[in-house]
Amino acid sequence: MGKTFTLFLSAPPYAGEYAATTARLAGAALNEGHAVTVFASGDGIYNFLVGQNAKGVPNAESEFAALMPRGLTVEL
Repeated sequence: MGKTFTLFLSAPPYAGEYAATTARLAGAALNEGHAVTVFASGDGIYNFLVGQNAKGVPNAESEFAALMPRGLTVEL
């Protein structure tokens, strides 16, 4: 049985690499069969706002949306 990973995200989607790193860590853990929960707080909740139109940077919304059907749990 896999382990459970809990990640805390409080940074907004396009203020550095925080969102992208969180998505990559979550994806890697899911690939290995682990359970992953992301707790978003403060500005971190904007990573899950639907309808973002990011230009020139990874789209945080679509990255996390792709992980949710694979088992990612998100708590806002």
